[in-house]
Amino acid sequence: MLLSKLLGERYKEKPADAVLDSHIFLLRGGYIRPVSNGIFSLLTPARRITQKIEKIIREEMDSIGGQEVLFPVVLPAELWQESGRYDSVGSELLRLRDRTGRDMLLGMTHEEAAVHLARSEAKSHMKYPFMIYQIQTKFRDEPRARGGLIRVREFTMKDAYSFHTSEADLEEYYEEALQAYHRIFARVGLTHVIAVKSDTGMMGGRTAHEFMVLSDAGEDSLILCDSCGYQANMEVGVSSAEKAPRPEKEIEEVLTPGVKTIEGLSSFLGITPDGTTKAAVFSRCDNGRPVVVFLRGDRTVNETKLRKLTGADIQPFTSGEDAGFSFGYIGPYGLAAGDAQVFYDLSLQGETNLVCGANKDNYHLKNVSVPRDLNITDFYDVSKACDGDACTVCGAPLAIRRGIEVGNIFQLGTQYTKSMNMTYTDENGALYHPLMGCYGIGVGRLLACILENSHDAYGPVWPKAVAPWQLHICMLNSAKPHIREAGFSLYRELSKKYEVVLDDRDATAGVQFADADLLGIPLRLIVSPRNLDGGMVELVSRDKSIRETVSVDDAASAARRLLENIR
Repeated sequence: MLLSKLLGERYKEKPADAVLDSHIFLLRGGYIRPVSNGIFSLLTPARRITQKIEKIIREEMDSIGGQEVLFPVVLPAELWQESGRYDSVGSELLRLRDRTGRDMLLGMTHEEAAVHLARSEAKSHMKYPFMIYQIQTKFRDEPRARGGLIRVREFTMKDAYSFHTSEADLEEYYEEALQAYHRIFARVGLTHVIAVKSDTGMMGGRTAHEFMVLSDAGEDSLILCDSCGYQANMEVGVSSAEKAPRPEKEIEEVLTPGVKTIEGLSSFLGITPDGTTKAAVFSRCDNGRPVVVFLRGDRTVNETKLRKLTGADIQPFTSGEDAGFSFGYIGPYGLAAGDAQVFYDLSLQGETNLVCGANKDNYHLKNVSVPRDLNITDFYDVSKACDGDACTVCGAPLAIRRGIEVGNIFQLGTQYTKSMNMTYTDENGALYHPLMGCYGIGVGRLLACILENSHDAYGPVWPKAVAPWQLHICMLNSAKPHIREAGFSLYRELSKKYEVVLDDRDATAGVQFADADLLGIPLRLIVSPRNLDGGMVELVSRDKSIRETVSVDDAASAARRLLENIR
């Protein structure tokens, strides 16, 4: 590839709307260009990287028995109506009508398409188990597109679907897929990926894991225990809040005019938030019924857990007058809950001498003891874990880290095969619904995460396995005939064995080196007048850890030797 012909300008200015390093360098390096919010065109360097990522993914999916297929991007609504997701999934599913007025949709995931295909092709137990996968364009009308390729609306994804006749077989294959994912991430050069337990979300099913790249740029919160290895997404993670013993005292009503927040209450009374009780009020989206959650003042409601507990979607409650609550002063002692659902978080269990709302404006109660004053029979885990909480497995302190999701796997069970009436006959002719697993990896997000994980102040440091090219030849003072002759001669020779970019522009050394840094190619070969006059050329690794001067005749062998040692 001649750099003078490579489409895509590189520039040194930081893009005004980019915050994440991956977004900045993908724009500056000529890898992507925005088309619309969360929709990008990929230029040649990015496409070469994604092709290598896809090749690695294919090899690993094939190694665990995967059969590659290709589903349509546009699907009839009937398939999603069969599964029940057409109405249950929100506006992120892009619905449309074709010219005949038939309801259609753009696939954001393809469980329904997989079942539609498999139910006509796998009617006998003799076909099982099997896995089909695709690498396909998808569209999700994401309301929070951000960070370049980290969170987009249109994306390329590898999604796989396995089918089984027993729980044991599904669980065994699930473990195979989990290990294949770890191999994929290792091969593309991601060194800080962990598998954490996660919520099944709109996919449904019973068991799920997300593969997370530990990164400060991540928007997911992870709960990690360095002692026993416990790992979970904040949505499903559990912890034990530290509780300080307090001698019980008599309940006392105190005037707290205008004090409606935990921060204000703590400051007004000179106490810490863990000595207070918080009330969070939501409403069910299905019937509008209020839901009140009481928890310790230093905790926050985990809305994912609350949705599972209520069995309904929820939203913050806004009609305080209709519910009869004194907002800002709601407390568990003497609460007239009406038809509200009331839940008590585990953080309150056994707590004494708490401050809580008095259920009337401008007043709170001091010294409320949960065991003595509140008749609570059930406590629920509905709060988010906090940094330093005790691990429920080993008791060691937990750490909260940020992460970017690069893949996920689910045990779906019969959720889709039953609703879509997919069956097989066993050896006795009896009909059963097969069990499913599904396994996804976002290709573009994986590219961005590799960059987040491997860059310096000047640009990407692409791992050799996914780098757009392997060698980058810089010709300094290329207007001089002997420089061009040597540079093109090396380019022709090295291109027989390697993927090579030749900077054939009449540009300064500073411009050439800056562009080389933005392209992030593992090994750079510099042809300069000073070295060439002595019959030498210089080899430099992108991470600057290797720098050698060798003869022109030895350049090819030196490049091969160095590339073998570059990760």
